[in-house]
Amino acid sequence: MSANLEAKKQVVSDIVEKLKNAECMMVVSYSGLTVEQVTELRKQCRENDVHYCVLKNRLVNRALQELNIEGLEGLLEGPNAFVFSEKDVTAGPKIISQFIEKNKLTSLEIKGGLMGTEVIDVKAIKELAATPSREELLATMVGCLVSPVSALVSVLEQIAEKKDAA
Repeated sequence: MSANLEAKKQVVSDIVEKLKNAECMMVVSYSGLTVEQVTELRKQCRENDVHYCVLKNRLVNRALQELNIEGLEGLLEGPNAFVFSEKDVTAGPKIISQFIEKNKLTSLEIKGGLMGTEVIDVKAIKELAATPSREELLATMVGCLVSPVSALVSVLEQIAEKKDAA
């Protein structure tokens, strides 16, 4: 076997691993981005444990076939970047959506993606971007749990103060 074929097989197996480990994978069209914009986007992704990479569509398609995932073939045309969110399903969609809005970009476009092994469209990705992250949801839940307890403590303190005053 040629070295080139072996290298491609290794890339496909790496893509398969990324897909298996990803909570969410997005396909984005990036044509027209400047080097500075791509550098900033990659930096934001790294800071949030999200992988932004440019891969050959043909190799991604082979990896999808190995995992028996269908429905993304139509998106794998033209220059695409792939965004893999491993820890938080909302991280990748939030970063890309906020980057597009902040920079008012038309050159970066969300095309679709996967959540687990299920194909999702642009609308679903935008809904994910609007969803609070896991940490935000946990903080809200803790706030809801602590609020009644702190209210009870406040009432008990007021009762104790009234008894002391009397």
